[in-house]
Amino acid sequence: MISLEAKIRKIQGKKTKSLKKTGIIPAILYGPEIKNALLEVNLKEFKKVLKEAGENTMIELKAEGSEYAVLIKNVGYGPISSDPIHIDFYQPNLSKELEASIPLEFVGNAPALQLGGTLLKNMQELKIKSLPQDLPHNIKVDISSLNTFEDSILVKDLILPKNVKVMDSLEETVVKVMEPEKVEEELAKPMAEEGLDSIEKVEKKKKEEGDSEEGSSK
Repeated sequence: MISLEAKIRKIQGKKTKSLKKTGIIPAILYGPEIKNALLEVNLKEFKKVLKEAGENTMIELKAEGSEYAVLIKNVGYGPISSDPIHIDFYQPNLSKELEASIPLEFVGNAPALQLGGTLLKNMQELKIKSLPQDLPHNIKVDISSLNTFEDSILVKDLILPKNVKVMDSLEETVVKVMEPEKVEEELAKPMAEEGLDSIEKVEKKKKEEGDSEEGSSK
């Protein structure tokens, strides 16, 4: 399990700005079976852990003699910098299952793309349920089985880690390769529908104005 060092934080409120100037991020630790604790962590070290673990994988948080199995529940970012400015660490009940949305990682090469098709990803993440310690960092989707435009990968085709239950429909399409003509049709649909909607609005407005003028002339 990936580990991260933390210290008890004594500074609160607006004064935490002074921490950020020294490369330290304010954080909070909470959970159903522990007392809330104010913490601070090193920005550089945290960014390494976040990149490796993400917000779905359990990490070991070491805080001045105590160890906690936690999830990075929420990361706050500043309006200008892309660096984190606040972190929530959550220690769940390890005996209770959690629901989470796990990102999908598409790997491999789809032979159908060589036929001029376009890869259509219908899903970017998968809803699952498992014990906190079994939550995967991501779920790989191998697209090398997409040989023709008729092929598709459904949720039921995905290879999942042990002790992970799928919450999405098993028959839902995850990814496929769409024919060039159909891609153009799909792109044209919103424009056509939007145009029709605009026409209907104009016609409705004209009718309302006509009714209003007719009423005033009476």
